Amino acid sequence: MALFSKKSKYIRINPNRSRLDQHNSTPEVPNELFAKCPSCKHTIYTKDLGQEKVCPFCGYNFRISAHERLAIVADAESFTELFTGLETTDPLQFPGYSEKLAAAKAKTGLDEAVLTGVATIAGQKTALAIMDANFIMASMGMIVGEKLTQLFEYATAERLPIVIFTASGGARMQEGIMSLMQMAKISAAVKRHSTAGLLYLTVLTDPTTGGVTASFAMLGDIILAEPQTLVGFAGRRVIEQTVRENLPDDFQKAEFLQAHGFIDKIVKRTELSATIGQILRLHRPEARGGQQDV
Repeated sequence: MALFSKKSKYIRINPNRSRLDQHNSTPEVPNELFAKCPSCKHTIYTKDLGQEKVCPFCGYNFRISAHERLAIVADAESFTELFTGLETTDPLQFPGYSEKLAAAKAKTGLDEAVLTGVATIAGQKTALAIMDANFIMASMGMIVGEKLTQLFEYATAERLPIVIFTASGGARMQEGIMSLMQMAKISAAVKRHSTAGLLYLTVLTDPTTGGVTASFAMLGDIILAEPQTLVGFAGRRVIEQTVRENLPDDFQKAEFLQAHGFIDKIVKRTELSATIGQILRLHRPEARGGQQDV
């Protein structure tokens, strides 16, 4: 029927194309122009999310990359990356693992699931690590463990505080028992840093689970978290089947953990830089009366 064969008279105008091409082309929709909030389900114009990528309707924190977080937390041009060039091996010859690593490196621009270095936050110098969930869900393999261990050792030698933004699905199954050994390895480095009387601050971001939660994520002297962050060890269904009880709806959310004493403070993403800077300033040796060791 003629009714269904008519073309719409409304077209998308592209000033870079001729009028003839515009009439003969199909409408174009830019990619990533809108985003849907997983929490309140509102459709949001992406520019309205801002650099911090926070939902303007409900305050939900969208997941961001390590470099995006670095840009909103650290002072401009203050970051110096450390411990690069460490090559991930494939100890189990796990099928498809090498290809997955290559894809993750190309996608994130990182050599592994954590970015490590030294920066200033609100003018306070600190060792800094940021995990990136875009890199195989920021799972903890041997190189992640090595980079974090070296960062703690560097911070101990240089008498620096250390700030770690955690985000992980846990230990990396493709590396088997070697990935689980990183829990003890990093924890030992944390202990040496603590014995030296230095501050260790963790910021839990969504999600922080598995072996990361069971080791260095919960060993901080002060533990902060972003709102509504998922924090836990085993999955919800596994726990319910084990204890044979229905768990609260907010179980394993940051607010639930704060109410039960596992998290010190929940901080909005827009306030993290100022809050961390204040904590670092208060824990400088001179602010503690020149005390160097505990």
